[in-house]
Amino acid sequence: MGAAFQWPDGIRGAVSLSFDDSRGDTLDNGIEILDRHNVKATFYIVECSFEKRVQDWKDVAASGHELGNHSVCHPCSGNFGFSDDNMLERHTVEQIAADIDDATRKIEDTFGLTPQTFAYPCGQKFVGRGRGTASYVPVIAERFVVGRGFRDESTNLPVVCDLAQVCGEDFDCKTFDQVKSILERTAAAGRWVVFVGHGVGDGGGQVVLRSMLDQLCAYVNDPDNGLWADTVVNVGTYVRDHQDL
Repeated sequence: MGAAFQWPDGIRGAVSLSFDDSRGDTLDNGIEILDRHNVKATFYIVECSFEKRVQDWKDVAASGHELGNHSVCHPCSGNFGFSDDNMLERHTVEQIAADIDDATRKIEDTFGLTPQTFAYPCGQKFVGRGRGTASYVPVIAERFVVGRGFRDESTNLPVVCDLAQVCGEDFDCKTFDQVKSILERTAAAGRWVVFVGHGVGDGGGQVVLRSMLDQLCAYVNDPDNGLWADTVVNVGTYVRDHQDL
């Protein structure tokens, strides 16, 4: 099925770099690397973080990067512990929809743009519990070009992938050799990989390594590798317009 999908001429697969939570070290350590290589990324921002450095995030958007919706209150399962007062098990579909719409309004009011893609907090797509559990994927499908997951088990087969729940590949703390292997498989199979990171630095948890990011950007820019590197919305829009289900 990979061969049935037609990427632009000379392209064998696609890659999107995305970063969650609008962390300051992403601004401090990541933007320079991305801009030096002219690689456009997607940043899923939350108000409690982006409000601290609004002008910096405005500059990020002005330079061609994408700002996406990551909800207002970042609800996750209560199993994480940190989400005791904000657990998905206690949400309804109506509540999560209201939160997402509120986040969109805050981004519109602050940055003058409407987010076109969404990242599921913690990669989780449900609300409620037991027999009352419900998916909120339809909420995302109604509002966004792409809904992006996290720590999924596959890259995306563009001819059939559901854009409302695109798979996300964790690249925090990974070496370049690990990432390169994923990129090689992506190009060989005609797929789309969406990498998911958080901060950018030289080490620590939930951090994309600066040296790896530099090598990654150089790799995807090499035309011999056959990869198209672009924002989640740009690749997602292309996939949407060329899917023939």
